[in-house]
Amino acid sequence: MNQNWKSLALVGLISSVVTVGGVKFLGGLDDTRDVIFKEAETPSMARFTSGGLPGNAAIADFTYAAEISTPAVVHIKASATRQSQQRGMDIFDLFGEDFGMRRGGGPQKQESSGSGVIVSPDGYIVTNNHVVEGAEELEVVLSNKRTFKAKVIGTDPSTDIAVIQIPAKDLPTLAFGSSDAIKVGEWVVAVGNPFNLASTVTAGIVSAKGRGIGILGQQRNDGRQFSGGDTPLESFIQTDAVVNPGNSGGALVNLKGELIGINTAIASPTGSYAGYAFAVPSSLVKKVSSDIIKFGGVQRGYIGIIPEELDSKKAEQYDVKVTNGIYVQGFGESSSAAKDAGLKVGDVITKVDGIDVDSDPKFRELVARKRPGENVTLTVNRNGSVKDYTVMLRNREGGKDIIKTEEADVALGSLGAQFGDLNPRETQRLQRANIAGGVKVNGMEAGKLARVGVEEGFIITKVNDKPVRSVKELKAALAGKKGSKVQMEGLYLDYPDDVYSFGFNL
Repeated sequence: MNQNWKSLALVGLISSVVTVGGVKFLGGLDDTRDVIFKEAETPSMARFTSGGLPGNAAIADFTYAAEISTPAVVHIKASATRQSQQRGMDIFDLFGEDFGMRRGGGPQKQESSGSGVIVSPDGYIVTNNHVVEGAEELEVVLSNKRTFKAKVIGTDPSTDIAVIQIPAKDLPTLAFGSSDAIKVGEWVVAVGNPFNLASTVTAGIVSAKGRGIGILGQQRNDGRQFSGGDTPLESFIQTDAVVNPGNSGGALVNLKGELIGINTAIASPTGSYAGYAFAVPSSLVKKVSSDIIKFGGVQRGYIGIIPEELDSKKAEQYDVKVTNGIYVQGFGESSSAAKDAGLKVGDVITKVDGIDVDSDPKFRELVARKRPGENVTLTVNRNGSVKDYTVMLRNREGGKDIIKTEEADVALGSLGAQFGDLNPRETQRLQRANIAGGVKVNGMEAGKLARVGVEEGFIITKVNDKPVRSVKELKAALAGKKGSKVQMEGLYLDYPDDVYSFGFNL
């Protein structure tokens, strides 16, 4: 991934309200209910231009898009209580300040601001995961100043999307537009709450599509591809509409007032707007949010290849006939849907479901729109011959079924870490400090633990003041706690006298 973008993406994963569209959810939250997103009618394009310029040019009119989208964008205020930190830890920034805690420090309230988009009349709101992550309390302010407490329905750190809900009915919503149909150079409008300035509208053009900037992968860079695990999915719409901290989770809409993206990040050396902003495309937002509401978690379909984005040098290196596409380097260790469908190492995938793919981020996005058991059509160039292959996607376990996410698994996954039981030597070291046992953090991803400053090697010893001595006990301690505050306690083996305590809402 381009290192320049990684360095630029200091990005205040900006809080901004997502203008998501008129969604109607039918029935209760069960396995049989479909989540239906209503598409907007297409008004006359004459409503989107005014005045005139020489030739066929026209002056864009943003008033219609602003009128339609502003009522569906909400202001999200997140708060949490932390203890003052006494030991020097490398703390990740949350809400503008560190959120790490240590026992003995005084409690301090931490607040932040973001945006969200109402996607159903009965209170479901889409926002960014980083807007709600680590918050103990969420307050949502509508455009008409009505205020509600919100609860988190589910999150997906790999796309930085979250769904929350407020107890309200007959709310204004926006319709989803097609992020595939949006063109580079097309006018768009960003709606959100930068710097606590409610219902702010800015305009710009789409300056690129399918952009990967490395921001979602900063907490994880293990190189895993589609063979397993949820790698970060970045295929951003890049725009020059002005967005700033507070815009995260907000809406990016076209001139027809249709949601085409969720504002998520800015590229900036200062933390404020410097010319480029990035939004998660609506096609991916729609799929992720509907999965969260229907299944409790995202149903990721895996194709089972190790992909590499081609350019002219790599095409020459691999001796392939095309310079654009996804080169198949290899297949997953256990099973591969693509291999079973007939693909071979050395193939070049040029289209997914008829859509051209010339970048790895775009390829990942197109596959991520599908669930296990669904088919995807891959157009493959093999030694100059082009052929379509139908691939049935797998789940992460190699099967083809939907895996309903258990509440305890959702809670454990939201922590953003890999856990392991202690070995006998580690247990003995804890026992010398009069601690019975604990659960070790073996690896870190983007999640709640990273937000409070936990690092790899940390040992969780208590949850809600009760000892935990294994991963099984940690999972049991989190069962039934979704939406509730959880207090954890732990330490590092090298500093057994420094005991840390921190809390957050699951």
